[in-house]
Amino acid sequence: MEAFQFYPWLFPLMAAIFGLIIGSFLNVVIYRLPLMMEREWRRDCAESFPEYHIEPPTDVFNLSLPASTCPHCQTRLKIKDNIPLISWLMLKGKCRYCSRSISIRYPLVELLSALTCAGVAWQFGSTPYALALIAFTLVLIALTGIDFATLLLPDQITLPLVWAGIFLALVGISPISLQDAVIGAISGYLCLWTVYWLFKLLTGKEGMGYGDFKLLAALGAWLGWQALPFVVLLSSVVGLVFGLIQLRLQKQGIDKAFPFGPYLAIAGWVIMMWGTPFMAWYFQHYLGY
Repeated sequence: MEAFQFYPWLFPLMAAIFGLIIGSFLNVVIYRLPLMMEREWRRDCAESFPEYHIEPPTDVFNLSLPASTCPHCQTRLKIKDNIPLISWLMLKGKCRYCSRSISIRYPLVELLSALTCAGVAWQFGSTPYALALIAFTLVLIALTGIDFATLLLPDQITLPLVWAGIFLALVGISPISLQDAVIGAISGYLCLWTVYWLFKLLTGKEGMGYGDFKLLAALGAWLGWQALPFVVLLSSVVGLVFGLIQLRLQKQGIDKAFPFGPYLAIAGWVIMMWGTPFMAWYFQHYLGY
């Protein structure tokens, strides 16, 4: 840690390199975790309803197996084809073996991971809390990618994220008190749960998924209940603007479902980075404490 004091740029640089490497793994999580969930559901259905003769998957499929292949020609990728960001640039966004285009999502996730991790490191310095926030940032990126692709926010990620925020408050790593973290988790979940049921009672339709409740609960646990009104407001504005743009570009109607989790993640990250001075000013100026 002493080296970081003499060279303040070193920790953000290392965080950027770390984010670039982990960003490559996040691409695997974004692509494979929903498939793993689908295969698990299929396996459960095959066991629970044998009368339907559902064929359960029998091959090994997880985050490490099988090895990465080109999604078009299925050729196994070599190490030189998997260098974060660099490989995509050197190959000019095309597969080395079949020359088909490689989705720009892969380098974008890697670059986003590097930049956000560097930003967190620069903003919070070389502290245990900064390391926790870097991990928090990477998880938010994974959830954003999965929700954009599948409209899912897996419990395998959101629920541990809730408990991690509470644990950090419990052991004193987070500046958020344990009371504020617990209230934040409860309030975050109940906030969107209430909106969901009011909307359903009024319209008979489901306005959002339960994954959104759990993600906001996680944001409440990490940022405290005080941040939740600003997270909800900012995510609603960003979600409305970009959601309408997305539906317009896809030429879909206003009643078409679109993910809300990414906008919660964006708003939560922005509030985490720059919201503390504003919230302190707001609560002191308008609420008197």
